[in-house]
Formats: sequence, C-alpha cells, structure tokens
Amino acid sequence: MIRITIVAVGKRMPEWIQTGFNEYKKRLSHEVCLELVEITPARRSKSSTVERHRQEEAQAILSALPEHDRIIALDETGKSQTTMKLSARLQDWIEQGENTSLIIGGADGLHESVIAASSERWSLSDFTLPHALVRVILAEQLYRAWSILKNHPYHRE
Repeated sequence: MIRITIVAVGKRMPEWIQTGFNEYKKRLSHEVCLELVEITPARRSKSSTVERHRQEEAQAILSALPEHDRIIALDETGKSQTTMKLSARLQDWIEQGENTSLIIGGADGLHESVIAASSERWSLSDFTLPHALVRVILAEQLYRAWSILKNHPYHRE
C-alpha cells in the first residue's frame, strides 16, 4: 500500500468540502491511503507582509511533510497535468511503493523554500481555484486515476 498525503494550508473548511474529500478518500482502494494534513494559515495583520505569511506557512508545511516522500507542489506556474498522465504516475508510485506528498499553498501562494524542496510543480488548471475546492478536485482526480488503472467504469473516454 502506498500513502498519498495532501498537505494543505487552511483549517475549518465548510462541511461540503470535508464531505467531498472524505467521499473520494473512502472510494480509493486498499492500495492507496489518502491522507490530509491541514496547516494553520499565517495570521494576517496590518504590519505583516505577504513574504512573512509565505515563510511562516512554509515552515509549517516543510515540518509536516513525511520523511522520504516524493514532494509535488501545486502551483499556478507548474506543469499542466491530465487525468491519463496522473493515472500513469499513480501506477508508477504503486509499483515502486513510493509515498507522495502533494502541497496546496495558502492564499499568498508557496514560499520558494517549498518549491525548492519539491521534485515537481503541477498546475491543476489555468483557472484560479479556491484552495479549499482544490482538495476535493485533487482527491477526485486521484480516485479517477485509480479507477482507470482498475478498468472501473467511473472514468469514460
């Protein structure tokens, strides 16, 4: 079994976000354990800066990452992915027994230290997406990728 950890800045999500994420987590097989680690956003004040927010969140993100995981940062400047590419990557991770952490930054984006610690950068969309919704989209896409590997009828082409 492999573990995929989504490390996401943000706490106290609306119930529908938690319900959506948990639904796809539950659907994933025993081959893939999907976990969510929530990071408290940096406290905003009139005297704080965007750079300080990013640094504070980066420290929390980097300390929350499981050791030896492949680290992938989700970033608007990252490489665009497709469901079929994700399915192939998931197959590789399963075959190699490789645990992976996917990072969703906060409102101010990711600090360069998180980008530097990542082996890859992915973009989920050219659209600007609410960070909370990205959790659900990512969980759904992981489930969809797994369903392709298992020839499950969930995904249709």
